[in-house]
Amino acid sequence: MNESQERARYGAAALAHLKGQLPNPFPRTMGPNAMSYLQEVVDSGLTGDLVGRFEQAFAAALGVKHCVATPGCTPALALLAAALPGEPGDEIIVSPITDYGTLQGLFRQGFIPVFADAAPGTVNVCVETIAPLITDRTRAILCVHKTGLVCDMDPINELAARHGLFVYEDACQAVLSTYRGRVAGTLGRAAGFSFDSEKTLGSDVGGCVVTDEDALAERLRFLGHSRGGLHKAGYGRVHTEPGYALRMTQSTAAITLAQLEILPENVAQRDRMARLLTCLVNEIPGVCALPIPDYQEVYSCWMFGITLDSEQFACGVASFADQLAEAGIPGAGMGAYYLIPEACTFLDEYAVARRFPFSQPPADRVYRYGPQNTPTAAAFLQRFIRWSTFCEKYTEEHCRLTAQIIGAVADANRV
Repeated sequence: MNESQERARYGAAALAHLKGQLPNPFPRTMGPNAMSYLQEVVDSGLTGDLVGRFEQAFAAALGVKHCVATPGCTPALALLAAALPGEPGDEIIVSPITDYGTLQGLFRQGFIPVFADAAPGTVNVCVETIAPLITDRTRAILCVHKTGLVCDMDPINELAARHGLFVYEDACQAVLSTYRGRVAGTLGRAAGFSFDSEKTLGSDVGGCVVTDEDALAERLRFLGHSRGGLHKAGYGRVHTEPGYALRMTQSTAAITLAQLEILPENVAQRDRMARLLTCLVNEIPGVCALPIPDYQEVYSCWMFGITLDSEQFACGVASFADQLAEAGIPGAGMGAYYLIPEACTFLDEYAVARRFPFSQPPADRVYRYGPQNTPTAAAFLQRFIRWSTFCEKYTEEHCRLTAQIIGAVADANRV
């Protein structure tokens, strides 16, 4: 990085410049008990256990045995990667339309990401795109529920069982989304969640891993909370594995616990408004909302997205998105950077140079990364417009205004 380059921004800072006629998530609506929980942290002199209380509450909300709190979503997924069975050079099949946080832990553990293509017409992978990628080096499948839409997990789990693979979920955008009566994050052996300030369960920051497996939960706490350290009588700490200090703070736990208490009503509102807006948008010729699968009873929509039939419009997709933002939809824009095989430029640089973990060994073949890895996903994102300012503040009037704006821009640019 040099002085002419601009660092990426996150949270409120990333949205501070946005203007428009529709709600912005910030300032966030805070749970009414936030201040009292924070006061508990102070009054206890840091002896309280808000982290444990949050972990128990979130586990109960999902109906799982274990919740292991972390400082954020990227650390949560990194901790899961550290706990996976396997060695450097082993392969993990992962969704291509996602965020860097999905990938970071895998790469740092020396695993090689293999990107499955997206299913046609959507942002998620499916069993048909995953199956051809399984090799004797495959150890796990990481499914991302992008925008809050849940992957079709039953066929993926059946495929994984036949090959003895570990299936886990990136549910960072899908808190309380449901799939055939089950909650996202309970559909594999483990899952990572995000509580960053812009997310549906928006705290100051934060994340967690959930699982029903006792041994896995203990390993996550050993690696992530105890830094791979054991207590040896008469000596002190002995670090038997290279662990991490990925502990959620008490103050973050206090805020996140308060936000959890208002989460169900917020998710219900997001679900209602996303489904209404989907119906309204799909009435506009040449425009299609992301399809909500029939198997998904609750859509915890974090990001609303549309695709364009480019042949029906005289302008390009980027221009269409700019016009939406100018007309009043804050943050409307293309999401080309979500194509991680292309956006993470270091992947191909390392692969071409045969740098670890692409050196041979531990790798046993040549890898390359770019849009050619996942052509369906790449083509989809060239027609995709999204805005991550969609939130529980939307009302029916906001949905109708959004559809009117999209319809007006569409009519102004029709061939």
